Amino acid sequence: MYEFRPATRSEAKPLIGLYSQSGCGKTYSALLLARGFAGSKGKIGMIETESGRGEAYADPQEYPEIGGYLVLPLRDDFSPAAYGKAITAAEKAQLDALIIDSASHEWEGAGGVLGMAAENQAKGSKGVLVWQGPKQEHKRQFMLRFMQTSIPLVILCMRAKYPMREVKDERGKKEWVRSDDLDPIQADDILFEMFVHGWIDHGHKFHRTKCTAKALEPVFRSGQPLTQETGRALAAWAKGAAKSTESEVLPDTTEQSDAGGQGPHNAEPPSQPIEAGASRAIPVQFDFQGSDWLGWRDAWEEAVAACETMEQLKALKDDNLAPLKTCKAEHADAYNAIVSILKGRMSQLESEAVG
Repeated sequence: MYEFRPATRSEAKPLIGLYSQSGCGKTYSALLLARGFAGSKGKIGMIETESGRGEAYADPQEYPEIGGYLVLPLRDDFSPAAYGKAITAAEKAQLDALIIDSASHEWEGAGGVLGMAAENQAKGSKGVLVWQGPKQEHKRQFMLRFMQTSIPLVILCMRAKYPMREVKDERGKKEWVRSDDLDPIQADDILFEMFVHGWIDHGHKFHRTKCTAKALEPVFRSGQPLTQETGRALAAWAKGAAKSTESEVLPDTTEQSDAGGQGPHNAEPPSQPIEAGASRAIPVQFDFQGSDWLGWRDAWEEAVAACETMEQLKALKDDNLAPLKTCKAEHADAYNAIVSILKGRMSQLESEAVG
């Protein structure tokens, strides 16, 4: 039966593509992003093709910010079918986030798409027959599998290179030079399917090249490293929290806490949800790179959800978000996540008023 339904953001799966040259931090960035998205107790899994290098961050004592993860190694056979079977195993493991590191092997590795095409050519196939089978397998066993998986977040890590391009010199003579644009090593259309994609430089900073949702543009900031907070903000967005410009959400104020020596950094996360519209302030200047965000995020979400009128929501905003405005540059991802949660409730109340 064919039937239309209201569009929901939960159907917009966050497919993230990260690509870079070797040594720029794709794996570590992907793990931080996945941990932030999945939460401290979430299950992260990695399809690992880099001869064990993907397990370099496995020790929770050495890398507590990552907190451990599962791995499924692929060796020798990097065919689309092998990747498809690995994704099926990831689904059976009920992962909260899946990292494919690296997706480039499916294209250029042993048994990958290029190898399949070369094998067809060696057997005497010509023209479209050389690529027909390999491309069909690529789309069916790899592309469709990670696009349609039930896993909430999929991150593709890809190797990258600067391709050569043909140009004309001042005399009009053609010559080949290295392009200034970094391209992932995969099919030409792989990035079309990504929800967000970008490359990582040697300083481990992310450079966004596509963002489908405008609300995620301030989350995936160019020139900034990917962190756990990036993942948490992405998770908040995926749950339905809307995002808009800060001027529409935050008051134009730079109020400081007058708590004296008991500054926000020393505050304890609230043990009970904040009553909507109350004057009690949440500790908004925690070290957002640590675990403090987890301590009061749920209470903030409950307080926002408890607001039944725009007046209550505005009071909650005024009471609790003004101090964050002074530290938004340092803690931008947490700032954007908090604003997204607030704006999401605003949109809900506006919709209810129209309805």
